[in-house]
Amino acid sequence: MTPPQTPEPRLALDPARTALVLVDLMDRIVALPLEPYKGTEVLSAAQELAAAFRSAGALVVLIRVERPAITEQPSGSGLAAGLAEDGDLEIVKRTIGGFQGTGLDERLRQRGVDTLVFGGIATNLGVESTARAAGDLGYDLVFVEDTMSAFTAAEHQASVKLDFPRLGSVVTAAEVGFTPGG
Repeated sequence: MTPPQTPEPRLALDPARTALVLVDLMDRIVALPLEPYKGTEVLSAAQELAAAFRSAGALVVLIRVERPAITEQPSGSGLAAGLAEDGDLEIVKRTIGGFQGTGLDERLRQRGVDTLVFGGIATNLGVESTARAAGDLGYDLVFVEDTMSAFTAAEHQASVKLDFPRLGSVVTAAEVGFTPGG
């Protein structure tokens, strides 16, 4: 019996010009009822992908939301335990998307990043809003379907099947790779 084949990466990303952008992977959001993947499944897949990005020398961006005009945020508002590591870029947003008023664009451009790879929760809300702004700013976009989820499977599928292919490439985590030597 032959072992199962791992799909060949269909993307060869340059780690010096690519960042993984993970949106709203916070305990209180990961714990919500989500589809088609549970929040814990998304978090686990995102952690594995982040480890691969870090190993390749690519930037990992972790975006979390805080409610404006509230000094004490709800319990579980920090990033999920074990997600952030030294060298990651943490961005706090106060709107649905991760670019408005956060300095994210400037920080990515300072590092020479021109390609963003997305995962997080919710597919059709924070992830899509951040990606649309990134597209408007001229970034190349990649969406990792199995590292995101939404409140319903239909919402997730609408973004993945209808919207994201118009904005960039849709892949699975197993299809993400880096250029040789990267």
